[in-house]
Amino acid sequence: MRTYHLAVVVGSNRKESINRRLAEAMARLLPPNFEVSYPRIDDLPMYNMDLEGDRPESVNRFTAEIAAADAVAVVMPEHNRSLPAVLKNAIDWGSKPMENNVWRDKPTAITGTTPGAIGTAVGQQHLRQILGILGALVLGGEAYIQFKPDLLDENGDIANDGTRAFLQGHVDRFVSLIESLTPE
Repeated sequence: MRTYHLAVVVGSNRKESINRRLAEAMARLLPPNFEVSYPRIDDLPMYNMDLEGDRPESVNRFTAEIAAADAVAVVMPEHNRSLPAVLKNAIDWGSKPMENNVWRDKPTAITGTTPGAIGTAVGQQHLRQILGILGALVLGGEAYIQFKPDLLDENGDIANDGTRAFLQGHVDRFVSLIESLTPE
């Protein structure tokens, strides 16, 4: 059985990020033949084309991690009804130069959580549009999760049976997409 590498980009730079906690809980829903990494984005300088000739090491590390992954999952908060600046910056670095765009043809899933009632719905729509323009193969469907204190149990697993079943279905659809696009 083939082992797949999934890069999980957490679109938050908070130490106690609820999206990191959700990402880690969702990673435990993956089948055993999936390895997960969490590429850092908080140390990337703001995108500046002037740096293209001598890219910072943090940028080279990030783009290499995304390029090497079989697929990418983005788990993001929503800032002012859009995606966080730290996440947009990482996407910009990954898209340049265009001939080395790490997002092109990359199976990608999007989810996220926030305490608000509609979760990260609007921000995810912006991200879906951006990734689509860059040529990513974005999983259809929606996964907007309202964060409540009892969403995760003391072990960091998804506590609510209905939410766990919903997210398991989302993860399973993503796994099927990855396997169909990157056969053994």
